Amino acid sequence: MQRSLLIALATALNLIALKLPAVAHPPDPESPNELRQQIQQRLEDWAQLEVYRQANATLPPPAVGENRVVFFGDSITNFWDLPTYFPSQPYINRGISGQTTPQMLIRFRPDVVALKPRVVVILAGTNDIAGNTGPMSLDQIEDNYASIAELAKAHQIRVVFASLLPIHDYGTRKILAGRPPAKIEALNHWVKGYCTANNCIHLDYYSHMLDDRGMLRAELSDDGLHPNAKGYHIMASLAARAIQQALKQLSP
Repeated sequence: MQRSLLIALATALNLIALKLPAVAHPPDPESPNELRQQIQQRLEDWAQLEVYRQANATLPPPAVGENRVVFFGDSITNFWDLPTYFPSQPYINRGISGQTTPQMLIRFRPDVVALKPRVVVILAGTNDIAGNTGPMSLDQIEDNYASIAELAKAHQIRVVFASLLPIHDYGTRKILAGRPPAKIEALNHWVKGYCTANNCIHLDYYSHMLDDRGMLRAELSDDGLHPNAKGYHIMASLAARAIQQALKQLSP
């Protein structure tokens, strides 16, 4: 019996390992202790609430008149060096690599609401489509979007929903099969409609980064998924306009 339980646990851990998100520095396959530690962390903190706990605790409240903005998302947000693209702006990065919308919904209160921003810029969904935390239907992703928006509105935070970025398969890393463009387009279509119906700001990265083959322009990403400096430059310009639009709609 004990042997069977050990085998079952090992199988479960292997499945969890397969679903671990892409990170900036993935564990060394020759270091089983590192992989075991990452698996254990995922078991103990599925939504990764500990990632920003200390930073949140030491962050002072917004100053009078401060237009604080939280950028909330996955690795595309996490890897974005906000001070470089938005110098001197009170913008806070709360992206976590590999995250999906159910994880983001759980951490929305500590990582966004508690920071008292005036605006939140949300970019999410590509990892849901890829199945990072298990199979997700478009309806489930959309429900999580709506729940996040409702939480924000309940705390007088203006919501900017960004479209998912397109992806490309022009390099050695083939990711198209795991993130079908048709699903990305369908989710983007829903996001745009939700924003119109619910008075959210729609931030359209997608159409500004698309090539004539329906994929992410090759010069904007080195791996087909994450923007490079050129990609972030385009995104920064679009995000700045969306944030200003959101701020104008807030009461003084």
